[in-house]
Amino acid sequence: MELLSTLLTNYHVFEEKRINDRFFKHDLIIDLLKSLNHNFSIEEVGHSTLGRSINLVKWGKGPKKVFLWSQMHGDEATATMALFDLMNILELNGEFKEINELLNKKCTLYILPMLNPDGAESFTRRNAMEIDINRDFHKQQSPEAQILRQLRDKINPEFGFNLHDQSILWSAAETGNPATISVLAPAYNRELSINSVREKAMKVISHMHKDIKNDIPNHIARFDDEYEPRAFGDNFQAAGTSTILIEAGGYKNDSEKQFIRKIYLKSILSGLISIADESYNSEILDNYFSIPENKKRHFQFLLKNCKLQRNGEIYTADIGIIAQEKINPDLKSVSYNYLLGDLGDLTGFYAYQELNCESYKITEIKELRIDEPADIIVQDANNIILTIENGRLTNLNE
Repeated sequence: MELLSTLLTNYHVFEEKRINDRFFKHDLIIDLLKSLNHNFSIEEVGHSTLGRSINLVKWGKGPKKVFLWSQMHGDEATATMALFDLMNILELNGEFKEINELLNKKCTLYILPMLNPDGAESFTRRNAMEIDINRDFHKQQSPEAQILRQLRDKINPEFGFNLHDQSILWSAAETGNPATISVLAPAYNRELSINSVREKAMKVISHMHKDIKNDIPNHIARFDDEYEPRAFGDNFQAAGTSTILIEAGGYKNDSEKQFIRKIYLKSILSGLISIADESYNSEILDNYFSIPENKKRHFQFLLKNCKLQRNGEIYTADIGIIAQEKINPDLKSVSYNYLLGDLGDLTGFYAYQELNCESYKITEIKELRIDEPADIIVQDANNIILTIENGRLTNLNE
């Protein structure tokens, strides 16, 4: 569809500008839902552990039921941003009329934009009971898991979009790039069988990949389909809902994921259009399996060919440093703790910033230890290139 190809250049028309970082809270979600027009119906479907409302948005009149849910993990906010951008598109006519009419006629969308509002409030993965909701499908100890499972059973959707963020440490196989978008059609049994339900999800993903791969070349990956019996995606697939997992990873200089949200929305919209017009049926499974697999091979900094010293002996090693996020007391921003992720021969690993330190002086303020805060100075003859003091980045000369 032509409009999909111009989505990124037209993004300012429908971008939800009241969301511009990852730290928005439940109160803003409620305000945004109240501002939706009469074509949307909103139902309060339950409450979180701490009593915050969980709301379901319904739009469209078509026979194909599609269920989209986000922020099951409170610190995974990219999909929620994209869903509100999507809802803005669904409110517009003009150049979006063709998309709206197709989706409205063929689909009914059920959108749950924040399943874990307590986790979002503190920007943490788990809910207020310290339960990972996505490992609570069977035990049903958390009210949030109960709501999600009951909604699937009530709606009985043909398709489901399970929307998440992932660690920025994931790489798109051997491309040298971070996995900015990762996808998966979850397995529904330990044998990793492919039935008609899972096959449809694979074909939708193949269609999505085709539509976004030129926007972020070699930044798309496919998760290992190891079966997780406690997870919602695997169990929804088993229950007959063709489930598509999308995860937002990393992209250079996009810590707040404002570019990634655009690609995320394009992925969702591509999938919805392919469901509405059934164009996913033309895809073949080989296209799904050709998507490179995720590999956890990305550091924040990769310092190559460093000359280090132990017990008077000089040796050469690569240093991989990861950036660990920590929510600040204001609950509206994060700070970073830079830890030593690995040391040695790191051939085949990548980074958002890589330095060849062959001719640089490396000073260990404190001896480097795996998983501990880095304490290091990197300098050439005239300048300090990089300083990390007790895990804090204090100087970076790019």
